Amino acid sequence: MNDEKLLRYSRQIMLSDMDIAGQQKLIDATVLIVGMGGLGCPVGMYLAAAGVGHLILADDDTVEITNLQRQIAHSQADIGSSKVESVAETLKALNREVHITAMNQRLEEKDLDIQVASVDVVVDASDNFTTRFAINRACSKAKTPLVSGAAIRMEGMVAVFDPRDVESPCYQCLYKGGADESASCSENGVMAPIVGIIGSVQAMETIKVITSIGKSLTGRLLLLDGKNMQWREMTLPRDENCLVCSLRN
Repeated sequence: MNDEKLLRYSRQIMLSDMDIAGQQKLIDATVLIVGMGGLGCPVGMYLAAAGVGHLILADDDTVEITNLQRQIAHSQADIGSSKVESVAETLKALNREVHITAMNQRLEEKDLDIQVASVDVVVDASDNFTTRFAINRACSKAKTPLVSGAAIRMEGMVAVFDPRDVESPCYQCLYKGGADESASCSENGVMAPIVGIIGSVQAMETIKVITSIGKSLTGRLLLLDGKNMQWREMTLPRDENCLVCSLRN
Protein backbone atom coordinates (compact mmCIF):
# COMPACT_ATOMS: atom_id res chain seq x y z
CA MET A 1 0.00 0.00 0.00
CA ASN A 2 1.56 3.33 -1.06
CA ASP A 3 1.70 6.57 0.95
CA GLU A 4 -1.29 8.08 -0.87
CA LYS A 5 -3.50 5.12 0.04
CA LEU A 6 -2.26 5.12 3.62
CA LEU A 7 -3.26 8.78 3.88
CA ARG A 8 -6.58 8.38 2.06
CA TYR A 9 -7.72 5.49 4.26
CA SER A 10 -5.99 6.63 7.45
CA ARG A 11 -9.24 7.19 9.39
CA GLN A 12 -10.22 3.56 8.74
CA ILE A 13 -6.77 2.12 9.23
CA MET A 14 -6.51 3.67 12.70
CA LEU A 15 -9.44 1.51 13.81
CA SER A 16 -7.97 -1.50 15.61
CA ASP A 17 -10.52 -3.84 14.00
CA MET A 18 -9.47 -2.68 10.52
CA ASP A 19 -5.78 -1.77 10.59
CA ILE A 20 -3.68 -2.07 7.42
CA ALA A 21 -4.56 -5.75 6.98
CA GLY A 22 -8.28 -5.04 6.85
CA GLN A 23 -7.82 -2.15 4.44
CA GLN A 24 -5.77 -4.39 2.17
CA LYS A 25 -8.63 -6.90 2.15
CA LEU A 26 -10.93 -4.14 0.87
CA ILE A 27 -8.43 -3.11 -1.80
CA ASP A 28 -8.12 -6.72 -2.95
CA ALA A 29 -11.91 -7.35 -2.98
CA THR A 30 -14.39 -7.42 -5.85
CA VAL A 31 -18.05 -6.61 -5.19
CA LEU A 32 -20.99 -6.95 -7.56
CA ILE A 33 -23.78 -4.41 -7.02
CA VAL A 34 -27.03 -5.26 -8.81
CA GLY A 35 -29.22 -2.19 -9.24
CA MET A 36 -28.06 1.42 -9.53
CA GLY A 37 -31.13 3.04 -8.00
CA GLY A 38 -31.89 4.38 -4.53
CA LEU A 39 -29.98 1.62 -2.73
CA GLY A 40 -27.20 1.01 -5.25
CA CYS A 41 -26.15 4.66 -5.34
CA PRO A 42 -25.15 5.00 -1.65
CA VAL A 43 -23.78 1.45 -1.59
CA GLY A 44 -21.50 2.19 -4.52
CA MET A 45 -20.42 5.57 -3.20
CA TYR A 46 -19.51 4.30 0.26
CA LEU A 47 -17.73 1.20 -1.02
CA ALA A 48 -15.73 3.26 -3.51
CA ALA A 49 -14.85 5.82 -0.85
CA ALA A 50 -13.88 3.02 1.58
CA GLY A 51 -11.48 1.59 -0.98
CA VAL A 52 -13.03 -1.61 -2.33
CA GLY A 53 -10.70 -2.37 -5.20
CA HIS A 54 -13.12 -3.51 -7.91
CA LEU A 55 -16.81 -2.66 -8.17
CA ILE A 56 -18.99 -4.30 -10.81
CA LEU A 57 -22.17 -2.30 -11.45
CA ALA A 58 -25.11 -3.99 -13.18
CA ASP A 59 -28.33 -2.30 -14.32
CA ASP A 60 -30.09 -1.96 -17.68
CA ASP A 61 -32.07 1.18 -16.82
CA THR A 62 -31.59 4.84 -17.73
CA VAL A 63 -31.82 7.89 -15.49
CA GLU A 64 -35.24 9.57 -15.29
CA ILE A 65 -36.23 12.80 -13.56
CA THR A 66 -38.23 10.84 -10.95
CA ASN A 67 -35.00 9.07 -9.90
CA LEU A 68 -33.28 12.28 -8.81
CA GLN A 69 -35.35 12.58 -5.61
CA ARG A 70 -33.42 9.71 -4.01
CA GLN A 71 -30.77 8.25 -6.36
CA ILE A 72 -27.94 10.47 -5.22
CA ALA A 73 -25.20 9.32 -7.60
CA HIS A 74 -27.12 10.75 -10.58
CA SER A 75 -27.50 14.43 -11.48
CA GLN A 76 -29.81 16.51 -13.63
CA ALA A 77 -27.29 16.27 -16.48
CA ASP A 78 -27.52 12.46 -16.40
CA ILE A 79 -31.20 12.25 -17.38
CA GLY A 80 -31.49 9.83 -20.31
CA SER A 81 -28.06 8.32 -19.66
CA SER A 82 -27.30 4.77 -18.63
CA LYS A 83 -27.48 4.41 -14.84
CA VAL A 84 -24.33 2.33 -14.65
CA GLU A 85 -22.33 4.87 -16.67
CA SER A 86 -23.72 7.72 -14.57
CA VAL A 87 -22.76 6.00 -11.31
CA ALA A 88 -19.39 4.93 -12.71
CA GLU A 89 -18.48 8.56 -13.39
CA THR A 90 -19.54 9.56 -9.87
CA LEU A 91 -17.46 6.80 -8.29
CA LYS A 92 -14.41 7.60 -10.41
CA ALA A 93 -14.64 11.20 -9.21
CA LEU A 94 -14.79 9.95 -5.61
CA ASN A 95 -11.84 7.56 -5.88
CA ARG A 96 -9.71 7.14 -8.97
CA GLU A 97 -7.99 4.12 -7.41
CA VAL A 98 -11.12 1.95 -7.63
CA HIS A 99 -11.59 -0.15 -10.77
CA ILE A 100 -15.17 0.15 -12.06
CA THR A 101 -16.84 -2.31 -14.44
CA ALA A 102 -20.15 -0.96 -15.75
CA MET A 103 -22.53 -3.60 -17.13
CA ASN A 104 -25.45 -1.94 -18.89
CA GLN A 105 -27.57 -5.07 -18.86
CA ARG A 106 -29.95 -7.14 -16.78
CA LEU A 107 -27.93 -10.04 -15.44
CA GLU A 108 -29.82 -13.28 -15.97
CA GLU A 109 -29.17 -17.02 -15.91
CA LYS A 110 -25.65 -17.88 -17.16
CA ASP A 111 -24.35 -14.30 -17.10
CA LEU A 112 -25.60 -13.88 -13.53
CA ASP A 113 -24.01 -17.16 -12.45
CA ILE A 114 -20.66 -16.18 -14.00
CA GLN A 115 -20.54 -12.77 -12.33
CA VAL A 116 -21.69 -14.02 -8.93
CA ALA A 117 -19.08 -16.78 -8.94
CA SER A 118 -16.31 -14.30 -9.76
CA VAL A 119 -16.77 -11.87 -6.84
CA ASP A 120 -16.26 -11.80 -3.07
CA VAL A 121 -19.66 -10.33 -2.17
CA VAL A 122 -22.90 -9.55 -4.00
CA VAL A 123 -25.03 -6.59 -2.98
CA ASP A 124 -28.67 -6.90 -4.01
CA ALA A 125 -29.89 -3.34 -4.56
CA SER A 126 -32.58 -4.35 -7.08
CA ASP A 127 -36.22 -3.33 -6.93
CA ASN A 128 -38.15 -6.49 -7.82
CA PHE A 129 -38.60 -9.97 -6.37
CA THR A 130 -37.86 -11.83 -9.61
CA THR A 131 -34.34 -10.40 -9.65
CA ARG A 132 -33.87 -10.90 -5.89
CA PHE A 133 -34.81 -14.58 -6.09
CA ALA A 134 -32.51 -15.08 -9.10
CA ILE A 135 -29.58 -13.42 -7.30
CA ASN A 136 -30.24 -15.55 -4.23
CA ARG A 137 -30.18 -18.77 -6.28
CA ALA A 138 -26.92 -17.76 -7.96
CA CYS A 139 -25.28 -16.81 -4.65
CA SER A 140 -26.38 -20.05 -3.00
CA LYS A 141 -25.01 -22.05 -5.93
CA ALA A 142 -21.66 -20.22 -5.94
CA LYS A 143 -21.47 -19.93 -2.13
CA THR A 144 -21.00 -16.17 -2.46
CA PRO A 145 -22.16 -13.96 0.44
CA LEU A 146 -25.22 -11.84 -0.35
CA VAL A 147 -26.06 -8.51 1.28
CA SER A 148 -29.73 -7.85 0.66
CA GLY A 149 -31.69 -4.65 1.17
CA ALA A 150 -35.10 -3.23 0.31
CA ALA A 151 -36.93 0.04 0.95
CA ILE A 152 -40.45 1.26 0.31
CA ARG A 153 -42.63 4.07 1.67
CA MET A 154 -40.86 4.90 4.97
CA GLU A 155 -39.75 1.34 5.73
CA GLY A 156 -36.67 -0.74 5.01
CA MET A 157 -34.94 -4.04 5.66
CA VAL A 158 -31.41 -5.43 5.53
CA ALA A 159 -30.12 -8.98 5.88
CA VAL A 160 -26.97 -10.94 5.07
CA PHE A 161 -27.16 -14.43 3.59
CA ASP A 162 -23.87 -16.30 3.69
CA PRO A 163 -23.96 -19.74 2.00
CA ARG A 164 -20.45 -20.46 3.28
CA ASP A 165 -22.13 -20.93 6.67
CA VAL A 166 -24.20 -24.13 6.72
CA GLU A 167 -26.54 -22.59 9.31
CA SER A 168 -27.22 -19.44 7.28
CA PRO A 169 -30.70 -19.01 5.79
CA CYS A 170 -31.12 -17.65 2.27
CA TYR A 171 -33.47 -15.04 0.82
CA GLN A 172 -35.91 -17.77 -0.19
CA CYS A 173 -36.21 -18.80 3.48
CA LEU A 174 -37.55 -15.31 4.22
CA TYR A 175 -40.20 -15.46 1.49
CA LYS A 176 -41.02 -19.16 1.46
CA GLY A 177 -44.68 -18.32 0.84
CA GLY A 178 -43.96 -16.09 -2.14
CA ALA A 179 -43.83 -12.32 -2.42
CA ASP A 180 -46.05 -9.46 -3.58
CA GLU A 181 -44.63 -8.19 -6.87
CA SER A 182 -46.86 -5.08 -6.67
CA ALA A 183 -44.84 -3.79 -3.70
CA SER A 184 -42.70 -1.31 -5.64
CA CYS A 185 -41.67 2.31 -5.15
CA SER A 186 -43.46 3.32 -8.35
CA GLU A 187 -46.70 1.92 -6.94
CA ASN A 188 -46.30 2.89 -3.29
CA GLY A 189 -43.77 5.73 -3.13
CA VAL A 190 -40.64 6.05 -1.02
CA MET A 191 -39.12 8.70 1.25
CA ALA A 192 -35.70 9.77 -0.06
CA PRO A 193 -33.50 9.28 3.06
CA ILE A 194 -34.86 5.77 3.68
CA VAL A 195 -32.93 4.33 0.74
CA GLY A 196 -29.84 6.19 1.92
CA ILE A 197 -30.09 4.68 5.39
CA ILE A 198 -30.64 1.14 4.10
CA GLY A 199 -27.97 1.47 1.42
CA SER A 200 -25.47 2.71 4.01
CA VAL A 201 -26.19 -0.30 6.23
CA GLN A 202 -25.68 -2.57 3.21
CA ALA A 203 -22.31 -0.93 2.56
CA MET A 204 -21.31 -1.41 6.19
CA GLU A 205 -22.32 -5.08 6.15
CA THR A 206 -20.37 -5.60 2.92
CA ILE A 207 -17.24 -4.15 4.48
CA LYS A 208 -17.73 -6.37 7.54
CA VAL A 209 -18.12 -9.50 5.40
CA ILE A 210 -14.95 -8.70 3.44
CA THR A 211 -12.83 -7.88 6.49
CA SER A 212 -14.46 -10.32 8.99
CA ILE A 213 -15.01 -7.44 11.40
CA GLY A 214 -17.63 -7.89 14.13
CA LYS A 215 -20.87 -9.82 13.77
CA SER A 216 -22.69 -9.66 10.46
CA LEU A 217 -26.46 -9.75 9.97
CA THR A 218 -26.28 -13.39 8.90
CA GLY A 219 -29.30 -15.13 10.41
CA ARG A 220 -30.85 -11.81 11.41
CA LEU A 221 -33.31 -9.47 9.71
CA LEU A 222 -33.00 -5.77 10.50
CA LEU A 223 -36.20 -3.76 9.98
CA LEU A 224 -36.52 0.03 9.92
CA ASP A 225 -39.69 1.98 10.64
CA GLY A 226 -38.58 5.40 9.42
CA LYS A 227 -41.85 7.11 10.27
CA ASN A 228 -41.30 6.49 13.98
CA MET A 229 -37.50 6.00 13.64
CA GLN A 230 -37.48 2.60 15.27
CA TRP A 231 -35.26 -0.36 14.46
CA ARG A 232 -36.41 -3.91 15.05
CA GLU A 233 -34.38 -7.11 14.77
CA MET A 234 -35.76 -10.55 14.03
CA THR A 235 -34.00 -13.90 14.07
CA LEU A 236 -34.22 -15.54 10.67
CA PRO A 237 -33.74 -19.31 10.89
CA ARG A 238 -32.86 -21.48 7.94
CA ASP A 239 -35.80 -23.37 6.42
CA GLU A 240 -34.70 -27.00 6.26
CA ASN A 241 -37.17 -27.54 3.40
CA CYS A 242 -36.10 -24.47 1.43
CA LEU A 243 -36.04 -25.16 -2.30
CA VAL A 244 -32.79 -23.22 -2.68
CA CYS A 245 -30.45 -23.53 0.30
CA SER A 246 -31.47 -27.09 1.21
CA LEU A 247 -29.63 -28.14 -1.98
CA ARG A 248 -26.28 -26.89 -0.71
CA ASN A 249 -23.53 -29.46 -0.39
